[in-house]
Amino acid sequence: MHLFHAARAAGKGPSPRRPARPRHVRRALAATLTALLALPLAALPTASAAGREPAARPAPLAATDFRGVNWAMPGDNFEDGPVVPEGLSTSDDYATVAAKAASVYEGFARTIGANTVRLPLNTSSAPGTRWGDAYAGAVDAATENGFRVILSYWEDGASSGGRIVDTGAFDAMWDAAVRRWQSNDLVYFEPMNEPHGYGAGEWADLAADWIAGHPSVPRQRIVVSGHGYNGDVTSVCGDSRLDGTYLSLHLYAFQFGEMSEAAWRDLFASRVGACGSRTVLDEFGAPMDDGRDYNAQDSGDNFVRYIRAATDTVRSLHMGAVYWPALGGKHTQRPDHDWYSLYALGGSGTALTLSLRNTSIVDRLHHAWALDANAPAAG
Repeated sequence: MHLFHAARAAGKGPSPRRPARPRHVRRALAATLTALLALPLAALPTASAAGREPAARPAPLAATDFRGVNWAMPGDNFEDGPVVPEGLSTSDDYATVAAKAASVYEGFARTIGANTVRLPLNTSSAPGTRWGDAYAGAVDAATENGFRVILSYWEDGASSGGRIVDTGAFDAMWDAAVRRWQSNDLVYFEPMNEPHGYGAGEWADLAADWIAGHPSVPRQRIVVSGHGYNGDVTSVCGDSRLDGTYLSLHLYAFQFGEMSEAAWRDLFASRVGACGSRTVLDEFGAPMDDGRDYNAQDSGDNFVRYIRAATDTVRSLHMGAVYWPALGGKHTQRPDHDWYSLYALGGSGTALTLSLRNTSIVDRLHHAWALDANAPAAG
């Protein structure tokens, strides 16, 4: 109800008559009204523009910004207890973890030009747990050194069949991680690694629920896994509920039979579709400790053909690439290290050092990352 009519209804009568405006004010108002009436309707301010700020558009996605490696736990990250990347110890405090991690990141940057590290997270390693509060030093040291961090949930133990083990603990873990790092633009959240226990639609529903449950996290800082073993991103790319997020792809040579280099490229392209600028190949790898030459063209070695195709695809489709693993990983082919691991770890205390197991892979990573022209020297 207009205030004038409300006053009359209350028995108070109309407000006292306002004094007439001066003539020059009346003329100005009339001129303004005439000008407004002459404007086309589209030129008039809308309620949205006049009354509030327009909704912010999502930042454009540039998967090529992700140039990095995985830092994993010896034996892999499927762990019932705390997940502890190689070189760290549950006896380390925050400062020790941060100092060790800074040494490792300096090595990643110096030897291959990396700017991204993918770190595992589980419910025993979240902020607020004893190990999680110390492990946070690995995240903080990365961002303080200009690294992007992809935090990815590995289900607690390998026997869970690719499903979330405890939904309550999972939610509490992510709530704690988001609270700690939501204001840090260099930290990215990957709700689940290899969700192979869910069908494609069920996984998309879970990913959409995670996004809706964490509205403070910008979509461009969320990395949604492809369905299955992260093996295909086209379905999540096509789901409008997941628009504005990055996507995670994993493909390994051992999952398929031998192929030509061209066939490998075709396979990668089919699993990415039109989603390259959103997609980070955040796991791919091959043997590093047996002298293979990944620069060899027309190779008879399937691993060489696979790596060459993977790195060609990343470059041509403008993807990101995060190698598996730099440190840590499975000890199945070798008793004390993952034969895919890029580095042997050395040093002592907080002064950790890295030694590359294979130098030809550096050329292929630089090719994928388009660092060929100004790449740092390997060392």
